[in-house]
Amino acid sequence: MTDQTNRRDVFKGAAATGLAAAAAPTLAQGSAPAQADPKPRYTSEPFPEQRQAWPALQRDMHPVPDCGETSYRGSGRLAGRKALVTGGDSGIGRAAAIAFSREGADVALNYHPSEEPDAQDVARLLRGEGRKVALIPGDLTDEKFCRDLIARAHRELGGLDILVNNAAYQQSKASILDISAEQFDRTMKTNLYAMFHLSKAVVPLMKPGAAIINTASVNSVNPGEELLDYATTKGGILIFTKGLAKQLAGKGIRVNAVAPGPVWTPLQVAGGQLPGKLGEFGQDTPLGRAGQPAELAALYVTLADPTVSFTTGSVFGANGGTGAI
Repeated sequence: MTDQTNRRDVFKGAAATGLAAAAAPTLAQGSAPAQADPKPRYTSEPFPEQRQAWPALQRDMHPVPDCGETSYRGSGRLAGRKALVTGGDSGIGRAAAIAFSREGADVALNYHPSEEPDAQDVARLLRGEGRKVALIPGDLTDEKFCRDLIARAHRELGGLDILVNNAAYQQSKASILDISAEQFDRTMKTNLYAMFHLSKAVVPLMKPGAAIINTASVNSVNPGEELLDYATTKGGILIFTKGLAKQLAGKGIRVNAVAPGPVWTPLQVAGGQLPGKLGEFGQDTPLGRAGQPAELAALYVTLADPTVSFTTGSVFGANGGTGAI
């Protein structure tokens, strides 16, 4: 090897190092430092027993979930995009909406009318940062409202590039004998029917490069015995995601899903856990704690980002190491 070759290799190595250093700030954007230890990042203490009437308010939970309000930093990955997030007032939907907004997207938030205080909280936060936020309350069990929601979000934002089907209904029951027909019907209509109605309505309005992101669950493949009806819908969401992705690939529309494990959201205090069991929530994960919504935000951003153009029909787990998905 000649001295000239050695010098050339040294310069190439230095250039690569410089490029990596320049890229590092961008790669580190998001809700956590790039090398943060995940285990102690959030509390592993058992959650205090608490109960709210469905659908519950995030602002009244103890502790209040972290949706990235003070931590998520964007880098323009979704500049100019238009997103609708169901269940966007709190929990995982709120974390996704905050992240989308800080990545440059305009967002429309759907939520149950009784969740208005939480929705106003996040709207004030994002509007204070100069972002466009449309609030569209309504009941997703109503087929007509689902169609109207898509039309209104499209009109108010001036288009729709991203749909996040995230809103869910979850009630824990120890036995099938305890699940009423009303609960079963409501779970199906909220978690499955609404996803169908919203996706059907949005597809004709979407252009190539658009994305649909569904919120599945570890229960999609490993159902909790106390979540029979909820887990049934989450299994359906997984299959719906994979099937719809095949249908829409030719149109240039990607369909993917995020499958959370135990994440601290209002679902848990509004009947999502059996009485007396809240202190056990998330304690059995390898990380020894439940997740926080902020820890999932970057997954939704990535799946919405048009640069991941070969990713469709996929389901990404976020479960603290359980390995269920």
